[in-house]
Amino acid sequence: MSQLKKVLITVPEPLLEEVDLICNSEKSNRSKFVREAMKCYLAEKRKQKLKEQMTKGYQEMADINLELAGVYFDLEEEQFSGYEEKLAECESCGC
Repeated sequence: MSQLKKVLITVPEPLLEEVDLICNSEKSNRSKFVREAMKCYLAEKRKQKLKEQMTKGYQEMADINLELAGVYFDLEEEQFSGYEEKLAECESCGC
């Protein structure tokens, strides 16, 4: 483990009592408990930030994809109309 630093914190007594119960049942100590709690909290914050970034990215891509779909839809409509016109010409002249 890297170099440890001492930190003084203040917590409400009921919270400390609950922590002590867990530490006693797990045959651990407060320092280890607080280290693990901090690690869990930081890991959860990283996950939350990543989820927010992914959500933002998906929303940005949705806008881009919708715009591209509109462009290709318009192009496809033009081609289909041209195809129908040529098909109608062929049917009328008996090609």
